[in-house]
Amino acid sequence: MTLKIAIAADSSAAPYEQLRAQIAEQARSGALPVGYRMPTVRGLAEELGLAANTVAKAYRVLESDGVIETRGRHGTFIAAAGDAAQRELAAAAMAFAERAHRLGRPHDAALAAARDALRAVYGE
Repeated sequence: MTLKIAIAADSSAAPYEQLRAQIAEQARSGALPVGYRMPTVRGLAEELGLAANTVAKAYRVLESDGVIETRGRHGTFIAAAGDAAQRELAAAAMAFAERAHRLGRPHDAALAAARDALRAVYGE
């Protein structure tokens, strides 16, 4: 198993976002199994020709999302994120639904707002 990352200089997505998305997808698909040891921030930055801060930012977001976990001096590893990510998504959806209800918005308006936000983020 190896980490396969390609950063496109002509992409509209920032390099850290490209890196984050590719690692997250490889973790979700199983291409990077739970427990896979990630390269160090500096090592990956050198390999990809990126600034260390760019890789560090991607790692922070991935850790926040539960995709990777840092074990101090032992390194950074792919976490068992499937269940945690699903729980976090469900909690975010519930918070949104409760907020829409408190605002007095009907179901259809809340659903339309959620679809618009998803289209904006996913670029659909």
